[in-house]
Amino acid sequence: MRRTAFVPFVLAFLTVAGTARAQTPKIGFVNSQEILAQAPGAKEAQAQFQKDLQGYQDQVQQLQAELQKMQEQFDQQQLTLSPEAKKNREQAIQQKQQEYQQKYQNLQDQANQRRQQLMQPIMDKVSGIIEQVRKEGNYALVLDVAAGSILAADSTLDLTQDVITRMKAASPTASSDTGAAKSGTGAPR
Repeated sequence: MRRTAFVPFVLAFLTVAGTARAQTPKIGFVNSQEILAQAPGAKEAQAQFQKDLQGYQDQVQQLQAELQKMQEQFDQQQLTLSPEAKKNREQAIQQKQQEYQQKYQNLQDQANQRRQQLMQPIMDKVSGIIEQVRKEGNYALVLDVAAGSILAADSTLDLTQDVITRMKAASPTASSDTGAAKSGTGAPR
């Protein structure tokens, strides 16, 4: 009698355990840095950003040279200056330093905005493909290794190559896009 009462309990337990296992969320991960490095258009966007960044750096270097020249002139002439002229020059140098810092911050902000402007279309495509892979694979969660949140994981959960393959397949004109970006006939900036 005890055995017959025990058998339904074991069957019920196995059914519940099987149901719980079926409801376990499926998790995957990607390496966004690797995806972006291989994404169609990313190299062109990075090259354009580097070109733009050089212009910002040139402006900063020019301001820095002006400030350095003012400081050097002051250092050479300070012994011959009257106290009032010395004070005026020090104030002018401080004002130039403040202008430099403001300009430097503005140029940094402009550079960050430009990077965002160039990379956002690519990031949108990557996010869309990751979402597509997540839905098709019934993944509850897709994490990013590049964010540093994964210390160790089973490599079978890595969706990076699937995303890269789909990105390249979604952009069959990748070679013509490269030519368009180089010739300046790509998307408007």
